[in-house]
Amino acid sequence: MSHVTLLTGPERRRRWSEEDQCRILAAAFAPGSTVAAVARQYDVATSLIYKWRRTMRARETGFAEVVVVPDEPVAASVPAAPPAVIELEIAGKMRLRIPLNTPPTLAAAMVKALGV
Repeated sequence: MSHVTLLTGPERRRRWSEEDQCRILAAAFAPGSTVAAVARQYDVATSLIYKWRRTMRARETGFAEVVVVPDEPVAASVPAAPPAVIELEIAGKMRLRIPLNTPPTLAAAMVKALGV
């Protein structure tokens, strides 16, 4: 005779506190441990551990996720003074505009993030 388990109740989606995430990340990336073993121990997907790590690193460095949007057509009614920016066109595929008041280290990091 086979055994059937019926799970009832709310969805299995869990909410991990930032403290729990940090504890799991510390265990996963400690010397001698593996992400897969820690994921099994805490019953969490390995991809979620890597996502938490990316999020924590982004928070520490102060960078936000980059969103690329197409250029919007400019209305030709009143010519406005051009903004003070450095504009880089990369291989005719993308354009990066960096305000002149951007710190040089941040501007270099933005260019490096694009793989130029």
